[in-house]
Amino acid sequence: MTPVLLVVHGSRDPRAARATRALVRAVAAARPGVDVRASYLDHTLPRPGQVLSALEAAGHERVTLVPLLLTAAYHGRVDVPDAVRAARAAGLRVPVAVADVLGPPGAGPVDDLLLAGLRRRLAAAGSGFDAVVLAAAGTRDAGARQTVERAADALGASLGLPARVAYASASAPTGAEAVAELRAAGAERIGVAAYFLAPGLLYDTVIRSALDAGAVAAAQPLEGAAELARLVLARADAATLPAITATAA
Repeated sequence: MTPVLLVVHGSRDPRAARATRALVRAVAAARPGVDVRASYLDHTLPRPGQVLSALEAAGHERVTLVPLLLTAAYHGRVDVPDAVRAARAAGLRVPVAVADVLGPPGAGPVDDLLLAGLRRRLAAAGSGFDAVVLAAAGTRDAGARQTVERAADALGASLGLPARVAYASASAPTGAEAVAELRAAGAERIGVAAYFLAPGLLYDTVIRSALDAGAVAAAQPLEGAAELARLVLARADAATLPAITATAA
């Protein structure tokens, strides 16, 4: 079977690497026999090029790369393709199919598996909510923010609750501001869903802001959720080789 390489931004926080390892195990368990590995764009080793070279040396004839990103912001649009190009410049010959990010690609819909994972994490945190905040890292990329907003709308619709986005950095509103807006509209029990794959400083920041403002419960990041593992494999299955790479191969 074609191996699956997960590409993560990377973090100095050791909890992030543990979450990635948990997802690697979940993806491998969801499809026994597939070689699933992780790589990191920054802070942590190995880098994508190192793992691609190792997979080629192991005799694999193709690799599918899945960006572990919830938006197609700078890391997805620039860093991931650059990592593949750098590996090619260093001599990599094996074809590499790059999948879409895990969040809604472009104007596409929010995947039901992603929504199911968000709902299950939120349900584990509490119940009886009358509104929900979708807490995310934040980005200056307007297009990426629109996809997060669509995810919040879809989550709220699936729960039958009003929903707002909150960001840890780079954009408004903060967790506190999103909670204040919902409370002003009459909500009393506000739950916070986590649009995060792993814990870290940004997750801690936005969650603390929302809880300090009166949210009653906050979900854990998706980490190794079974729904997320199935979404990774769905993205991998849908990935296609670039025409130029397929021809060269």
